[in-house]
Formats: sequence, C-alpha cells, structure tokens
Amino acid sequence: METIRIRYINDQIERLKPIAGKSDWIDLRAAEDVSLKEGESRLINLGVAMELPKGYEAHIVPRSSTFKNFGLLQTNHMGVVDESYHGNGDIWHMPVLAVRDTTIHFGDRIAQFRIMKKQPDIHFEEVEHLDGEDRGGFGSTGIQ
Repeated sequence: METIRIRYINDQIERLKPIAGKSDWIDLRAAEDVSLKEGESRLINLGVAMELPKGYEAHIVPRSSTFKNFGLLQTNHMGVVDESYHGNGDIWHMPVLAVRDTTIHFGDRIAQFRIMKKQPDIHFEEVEHLDGEDRGGFGSTGIQ
C-alpha cells in the first residue's frame, strides 16, 4: 500500500477516500463556488495539495457526470500531476470550459484521479519491418 501525504486548503473540504469495491479512482470536489457563462474558461480549485510517492504521477479527469450536470469540458482532457508538484502552495486545479451557463458549488464532485507508476526509461529501436500482423484501419478497431 502506498501513502500519499495530503494537505487540505481548509477544514470544510470533505476528506478524500477511495470508493471501496466500486472504483480505484478517487473523487475530487470543487473547493469554491464558481459561476461561468457559456464559452468562459477557468481553473477550478480542487482544494488539495499532495506529495505523491516517488515514481508516481496522478491522472486527473472529469467524472462521467461532469459534462451532463455542469456543462463543463476539461480543457487539457487529462491533467497529469507529477511527483515534483508537491509543495504547500501546489494546489490542484481543474481547467474547464463551460459549454452553457453553469454554477459549480463548493463540494460538488467534478473530477476524479488515480495514481499511476511513471513510464520507465525507454529506448526506441528503429527497424525496417515489424513482426506483428498488419491489421490495417484505424486504432484498435481495424475499421477504415
């Protein structure tokens, strides 16, 4: 089990906890009230700073209900927080774009995160041919 040192920016923020048996993602909440007009963007304060274990990074994404409930898109699609972002003032934020007028209240669950081991050192070996079967098409579906 890994330990994450966490600092909450105030006592009113609900403490983070895994959702036992349902997911290995952990919900993040807005640490402020925010009203946005359609087309406006903003960094929403998530109210926490963390010291991740060495060799790990956090991936922050919207919850599946964030767009439906709030009309928000995370502008960087997925936020990545590496282990070097670990000071008292390194508060996590979520960059968003509103597609409609919306209000986010303090404590609303708008994002989720998980920690992942960082990519190991890799070396690219240039070759003339690859040994795998050519599936053609696009991505994992093979559809053209």
